[in-house]
Amino acid sequence: MKIATLFLVTLFLGKSCTNEAQNNIANAEIQYTANTRGFHLMINIANQKATISQGRGTENPAVEMAISDADWKELVTEFKKINLAAIPNLKDPTQKRLYDGAAIANLKIRYQGNNYESVAFDHGFPPAAIEKLVSKIVSLAKEKK
Repeated sequence: MKIATLFLVTLFLGKSCTNEAQNNIANAEIQYTANTRGFHLMINIANQKATISQGRGTENPAVEMAISDADWKELVTEFKKINLAAIPNLKDPTQKRLYDGAAIANLKIRYQGNNYESVAFDHGFPPAAIEKLVSKIVSLAKEKK
């Protein structure tokens, strides 16, 4: 009897831990920015909507768009793969932004009351651990054009 109870408790606790460990993008706010002196891109994602700002000033207002179910599914899949706690420690693969070879990019995620912010990296060359998520986010802005 004790063995059966122990087995059930272990199974229950193991199941609940794996469910909590998965990132749920529905509870997250994601912000991607890329900037240089003449270029500005900001993409905010929350609740299956993207707010995209391409440029500074009042002549370039932010545009809100609904994210299609197919794109949202891809974002969810990639978001679940990310270790949020590791984001601040990711290494940037290139240094082009140091000599104006690329815009300075940054990824910020607010999830369950915690903020996770990447180090600066080159726009178009994100760290490998977040590469697919960032590529999908940036593709949303390209679709808007």
